[in-house]
Amino acid sequence: MSDTSPVFGGETPSRPRGSLRTSVVWDVLTGALDDRAKAAGTDVLDVLDTGGGTGNFAVPVARLGHRVTVVDPSPNALFALERRAAEAGVADRVRGVQGDIHGLFDVVERGGYDAVLCHGVLEYVDDPAEGLRNAVDALRPGGALSLLAAGLGGAVLARALAGHFTEARQALTDPAGRWGEGDPVPRRFTAEQLTGLVGGAGLAVGAVHGVRVFADLVPGGLVDTEPGAMEALLKLEAAAAGLPAFHSIATQLHVLGEKQR
Repeated sequence: MSDTSPVFGGETPSRPRGSLRTSVVWDVLTGALDDRAKAAGTDVLDVLDTGGGTGNFAVPVARLGHRVTVVDPSPNALFALERRAAEAGVADRVRGVQGDIHGLFDVVERGGYDAVLCHGVLEYVDDPAEGLRNAVDALRPGGALSLLAAGLGGAVLARALAGHFTEARQALTDPAGRWGEGDPVPRRFTAEQLTGLVGGAGLAVGAVHGVRVFADLVPGGLVDTEPGAMEALLKLEAAAAGLPAFHSIATQLHVLGEKQR
């Protein structure tokens, strides 16, 4: 295997500001990939990244030595993915195809993957349950699903702290978790809703983590200028991520699932 340190957005992995958004998910994901590789008796997994865009996760996963297929509806994103993979030296392990999760098997093989990433997808599809079933159907027996979606509680808290109390209440009571017509996110979830979807799709629900529990609430100037603040905040995020008490205020929620053998 190659270097396991991810590089997101072209930043170095030592203290990337972007790691506040990705470090928890990356740690869980790499652990799941290691477990799957050991169970499958191989160093190289076939990984599918649905809605993987420009390769924020796909390229680092390929740098671990795995083969990654990215399905995304945007030709521009796939072009950027190709360029990023080439710059990272993993062009031979990353393949981009245009499509979406509802027409997934028009472009990829059913049951052909050891792991599927479904990050930032369910918020935008018409039928989250159907989309998730397709992701599951792409897995081999024993395969792992990494599901990341917008959290309801984080949006409510953010609107309230910004003084938009009516919008906070609207998000809290809206079935889709939206705070108003100007909300750019079509749908948000609670941890219970996400684990229900994962279980309903036939997977065993594993770890659940809150992502960006504090990162979106801390002033950026403090993190950028205070010595040691970035490292301390990363450690705080890691410590809180797995605690159920903090899932309800996280900006995003991550659920790990496993397909039965």
